[in-house]
Amino acid sequence: MTTSFSYPNTTDLASDDYLVVGLATCFIKDDNEVHQVKIVEPIPSAALEAIVKGIPTSYEMAIATTMGTVIAGETPQLPDGFPIEAQFCDDFVYRATAAARTYKAKPVAQAHIPVGGNRTDFNHSTDRKRVLNSERIVRTEDNVKQHEHTHKVL
Repeated sequence: MTTSFSYPNTTDLASDDYLVVGLATCFIKDDNEVHQVKIVEPIPSAALEAIVKGIPTSYEMAIATTMGTVIAGETPQLPDGFPIEAQFCDDFVYRATAAARTYKAKPVAQAHIPVGGNRTDFNHSTDRKRVLNSERIVRTEDNVKQHEHTHKVL
């Protein structure tokens, strides 16, 4: 028997719905230093399919589980096999419900990792660092100068 969640707007999801959760290597910038952190975050079906094809990714591993295993009420639960120092991403429960819906819409993506299984054969790379607290500051000097005829009808 499947049970529904108590999280808002999840009447279409049940505790036994499929979900993939990944362990990502991210970075936090602090006073001109960069610190490495391990982040637990849901992986949507499209992202999983791209990662499985071999694109470079910040994910070290991923496990296939169910919504009820990683979310108790509105509280995220650390999956088995993940390091204790790993932190949950921002809005984990919200993102998990969104990711679970992608697997309901595309059930063929569930074949990449069976429930209870994990994968570590990703093309893990930190060459392009995922900095979580970076800010983009746009300045006037960043504007590209356009030719004077660019917006004229000649």
